[in-house]
Formats: sequence, structure tokens, C-alpha cells
Amino acid sequence: MTTLPDKFRADFVERLDRRTSIAKAVLERIHALESDAGGAEGLSHARRSLIRRVTWLELVVEHAEQRLATGQEVDVGRHTQAVNALVGLYRVIGLERRQRPLRSLREVMAEESEA
Repeated sequence: MTTLPDKFRADFVERLDRRTSIAKAVLERIHALESDAGGAEGLSHARRSLIRRVTWLELVVEHAEQRLATGQEVDVGRHTQAVNALVGLYRVIGLERRQRPLRSLREVMAEESEA
């Protein structure tokens, strides 16, 4: 694929119907990963993009595992490759939780006085 589809929208994830199970799963995972990385507001575009890729790849891996659990066939090579890719992406975005940057009392008070 060399061009974006005519109907492509970069914000398609945010526009998912939040009543569906897939939307809930995707958005909750994105939020959790961004929170673990110190909060969405402090992340670079690249890190936020990788978090989205991790989220979808997690779902692919889990779908295969659900198939295995119910006795269905799974391509073990593809599953292994997906898990390895997931591990690689986790290493890039970080496996450890990061604390959100803390604001000083002075910063909080200054913000409130401006509002």
C-alpha cells in the first residue's frame, strides 16, 4: 500500500464507537500504556504511535491465544513472530512504569490563580 485510503482519518481510534468491546479494549490499553509511560501529555509522537502499535499487536496475540484455548488451529510460527515483535516494541516504549512529572505547589497555585 503506497497511499492512504480515501476515507482514512488519523483519529480513527478516538472515533471508535465506545460501546463496542473492541473500542473499550483498545482505548483502555492505550490509556494504561500511556499512563505507565508517565502520561500521554509527556510522550513524544513516536512513543504514542508505538503504544498504539503495541495495543493492536496485543489484541492479535490474544486472539490467537483464545483460538488455542478453544482447541482451534493457530499458526505457531506467526504467533511466535507476533509475540517477539510485541516484546521488541515493549522494550522500546519501556517495561517499567514511569512516574508522571510532579508539579510544585507553586506551579499549581499559579495555575489556579490564572484561571
